[in-house]
Amino acid sequence: MPRVPRNESTTVLAALGFSPAVERTYEHVMRHTGQRLPFVAAAALRSPEELLADLAPLIDRGIVRIDEDRVHAEPPARALARLIVEISEVASQAHAELTALARAVPLLVAGTVRPAEGEVHGVRPIDGEISSGGTPGPLIATLVRHSVGDLAWLRPDQWRVHRETAMLEVVRDLVASGRRSRAIYPVRVLREAPEVVRARAEAGEEIRVLPEVPTRMFVIGTTHAVLPEPLGFFDEPRTLIRQQGIVEALALLFELMWERASPVAEHGRSDRDEHDADLRRLLLEQLAAGARDEQIARALGLSLRTVRRRVAGLMTELGVDSRFQAGVEAVRRGWL
Repeated sequence: MPRVPRNESTTVLAALGFSPAVERTYEHVMRHTGQRLPFVAAAALRSPEELLADLAPLIDRGIVRIDEDRVHAEPPARALARLIVEISEVASQAHAELTALARAVPLLVAGTVRPAEGEVHGVRPIDGEISSGGTPGPLIATLVRHSVGDLAWLRPDQWRVHRETAMLEVVRDLVASGRRSRAIYPVRVLREAPEVVRARAEAGEEIRVLPEVPTRMFVIGTTHAVLPEPLGFFDEPRTLIRQQGIVEALALLFELMWERASPVAEHGRSDRDEHDADLRRLLLEQLAAGARDEQIARALGLSLRTVRRRVAGLMTELGVDSRFQAGVEAVRRGWL
């Protein structure tokens, strides 16, 4: 892209950084815009190839175009307006990228910060490792069998993987031994895989749902935790952590999410009426939080049309005229 000169510009093309020779070619083409290339070239005492070479900077910027052997020149005002928009978009993108880089600088600095030699004492490695390979299902089952403490799961998408049956047996055996298993799912599981939730609930697992679950996570009491590395929806590489302080922090994070999550009734809402009751409660919670229809649709994994239909149905069922009144009446009825 031509650089805009710092000195004063007297024409549009000069302001855009084009040379006087290019500007003269543009003025010539403007007088013959819409004519065939050989005619325009002959009028400029050039061959078509020479004219195309002279026009290359203008063609690159979209000010001149060749369409079926005809030369078309964009009027100066229209070209300027379009290029201002393009330049502003480039500047905006550059600003966003520079802002992101500026925010990353402290992270780079922090990553290199180390205590000076002799400044601290008793330094030892954190207990845990990052690994890949093996089969996650049997690895988790072995870890559960050789540990103590209750289980806490974040399960954003695991119903889509083939090892669900094996994990179900792990949960069933663990609950039968007197340990507790709790899992948080995204609310879309009630629509996409209600049979998975029902089976885990029937095995004795306590289940709650949130609009979104940001990562997989597995915590055993305060002794072990397993996370993807980095966080996300995949199995490996994974981090197994045994460092007590970190495991306790992850267990605390789970507890905070558990308090925010909405319970799913016993046996995972095995019929349609119970599923609708769960969805009704989640919808009311979103309304009470002041969420707009678009936000609710994203959070609950529903179409915008479905959200609007259900909101209208709720207001009719509650006999109210506003969303605020719907929240008040839902609380009065014990729905929230």
